[in-house]
Amino acid sequence: VCPFYHPVYKEKILKKHALLIASAFLFSCITASCDKNDEKEGGENYMFNLCLLGNPKSLDPQFANDESSNTVIANLYSGLLKMDESGAILCDNAESYTISPDGKSYTFKLRQDNYWFIDKNKNDKADEGEYFNVTANDYVFAFERLLNPETQSPFAESFICIEGASDRLNGSSDSVSGVTAADDYTLIINLDYANANFLNLMTSQAVMPCNEEFFYSTKGRYGLDDKSVMSNGSFFMRQWFYDPYGKNNILYMKPNAVNSENDEVYPSYLNFDIEKKQSDIITSFKKGDTECFTSMNFDSSFNKNKYYYKASRSLTLGLIFNPDDKTYSNKSLQKAIAYSINKAELEKELNNDLKAAYGLIPDDIRLLGRSYRELCSDKDMDIYNKSTALDCLEQAKSQLKVESFNSVRILVSTDTINSEYIHLLSQQWQETLGFYIGVDEVSDEEFYSRLNTGDYSIALYPITANYNSGVSFLDSFSDNPYFKISDDNIHAVKQLDHISNSSDYVKSFKDIEQKILNECCFVPVFYKNTYLVMKKENEDILYDAFSKSVNYQYAKHYD
Repeated sequence: VCPFYHPVYKEKILKKHALLIASAFLFSCITASCDKNDEKEGGENYMFNLCLLGNPKSLDPQFANDESSNTVIANLYSGLLKMDESGAILCDNAESYTISPDGKSYTFKLRQDNYWFIDKNKNDKADEGEYFNVTANDYVFAFERLLNPETQSPFAESFICIEGASDRLNGSSDSVSGVTAADDYTLIINLDYANANFLNLMTSQAVMPCNEEFFYSTKGRYGLDDKSVMSNGSFFMRQWFYDPYGKNNILYMKPNAVNSENDEVYPSYLNFDIEKKQSDIITSFKKGDTECFTSMNFDSSFNKNKYYYKASRSLTLGLIFNPDDKTYSNKSLQKAIAYSINKAELEKELNNDLKAAYGLIPDDIRLLGRSYRELCSDKDMDIYNKSTALDCLEQAKSQLKVESFNSVRILVSTDTINSEYIHLLSQQWQETLGFYIGVDEVSDEEFYSRLNTGDYSIALYPITANYNSGVSFLDSFSDNPYFKISDDNIHAVKQLDHISNSSDYVKSFKDIEQKILNECCFVPVFYKNTYLVMKKENEDILYDAFSKSVNYQYAKHYD
């Protein structure tokens, strides 16, 4: 058995230890539990002013997947399990859970103090008839919707391990046979095969509950306006106004009046201004109008005596090649470029924002409760070899029937990385390969526009996961629109969930990572941080760098 100590979210709040398992493949029947404590400390009842980058596309947890939607959903709903910032899996609305010895059946005992809340009287109070318990049937219906082909959920394929999921997803069944409610507070999920990643999956927003009666009462508007959402989380929706042609677009949330009595909810309200540009969000923060913002880049203009950074190394930046470019679609030339990158020398020049990437998976991806890179070092994946690079270059010249190569520029989004570090690579390539590879700096919007139109030869492309999972990260390579790995490797990624032995699981991850690297369709260069930047007066704002969501349940402000 692999026990985990569950870290608390804040100091001075007492919680009992909980015994959780890391994954189903341990095949021991374990019960996990979490207890709540209502004790509070200072810094509560502050009114947080914040920004969202763009209007949330939907507040339907089974469907939404953009940054703004994810942040609102994280504050509006809560699920059975959650993952803290250290990567530990905790009970949330589950009081406890057990796993069968064969790892194929999960039984969740629900807390009986988690409530749906609708503020019909607009008085922020839990009046009679405005709140009712979240039950196991709400989770059953959530899975029905998640796997309903009409929902078109981007998360559905990840849950194909559930018994009956394939039949529901292909339309041959009207229900998911593997998800049942034994009673109001007991949820049973049966799998077709033991899935080592299943507990991680259960922390994702895709399986947050959905009340069937309320869903149908919205008449197709579920998650699309402030009257078509209902809270079982820390906050409820008070107002959501958006005019695509106007200003003063806001989304306003207040503590869920009944859940805040059972869980620690610190802010008195969340007021989100909806901005169209990241630059507008940064300007608002610098003026002191907002409390925090997320960013792809470290901004040294924010004095560390006044501001605090939460950094997460959740991103890998790598070179991709235009498949329609006659020259740079050549595999020998791609390998020449890959083999000529001296990452050991490159790392000497990098700041804390970046780290040389020998492999694909960044440091903050968790596996078995630990950083994957702790379990599996990437240093033995270093392929730098000047002689091999020159051999590949000569093969490329022969295959393309050319004597030399003209200069080319790498398409780079300045919203993602400071291009000065790409120039370090340019020097290496020119010294080894004898031709110049420069940098074409563009905005993020233009970057993806040119990728979509094929107006590039080489691009520095960011890869991350939908949630903190090695499987989710490697899935990003399976269905990527800008490059394609082999069908064999796509199949191998899909089979990871079938592995039941922990040592085999880690070994398989490394083997697949190496095989994808060998294809050179994505040449990793940097692991990169993403950031939450906040005023030093604020504490305990939780940042999920993979979903890009920010959770304010425990957020505190000290004058």
